[in-house]
Amino acid sequence: MPQFPPRFPAGQTLLIDADDTLWENNVYFEHAIASFIAWLDHKHHTPAEVRAHLNACEHETIRNHGYGLTSFRRSLVACYEQLSEQAATDAHVERIHSFASIVHEHPIELLPGVAETLASLGGRHRLILMTKGDHAEQTGKLERSGLAPHFHAVEIVAEKDPATYKAVTERHKLAPESSWMIGNSPKSDINPALAAGLHAVFLVHKDTWVLEHAEVSAPPPGQQLIELDRFATLCAIF
Repeated sequence: MPQFPPRFPAGQTLLIDADDTLWENNVYFEHAIASFIAWLDHKHHTPAEVRAHLNACEHETIRNHGYGLTSFRRSLVACYEQLSEQAATDAHVERIHSFASIVHEHPIELLPGVAETLASLGGRHRLILMTKGDHAEQTGKLERSGLAPHFHAVEIVAEKDPATYKAVTERHKLAPESSWMIGNSPKSDINPALAAGLHAVFLVHKDTWVLEHAEVSAPPPGQQLIELDRFATLCAIF
């Protein structure tokens, strides 16, 4: 049996990520990308090389336009045009956009134990949803999930970096010694939260987006980092 720290007292603040922490998300993007690569069927680049180029396109698009489906569509079109060395026709753009529809049209699929765990945690702690991305898209997913009533507040931010975590901490008057960020992304959920003085819970997800991969930082002195593989285990800790 795994050993966990003693249960923390009531009154903690739990900042909780959304995509791939509360519900499946990246797996639908992976399906869309696989369909795009198969359709492109590039004569000179392997599927792995096309994917690497798409990753680079996404880096650039996110830098200029932020996260969300609109940026994903831009990245797919940019990847096509750069690898094909020609402008995409209207027909090509329509076909490429159809792959992004795979993401847009999927139902919200909660990860195991999420609804019950949030209901339990909400009775003892302050829960704040903290996610990044397009405001309308993330708000829509939260509404469709049915989880909104569990949260004291919702923060939809452009990027999750230490400055953003510090701003959220100040805005909600959080006590860092009793505040935790919970999520699946080392790059966005864990490392910047630790850098901002919060504790963190790393919820491992096998399909975390490749652009969110990073080495998990060691917690600074006085801060805690806990690693879990199931959302429901949060009830054994908090």
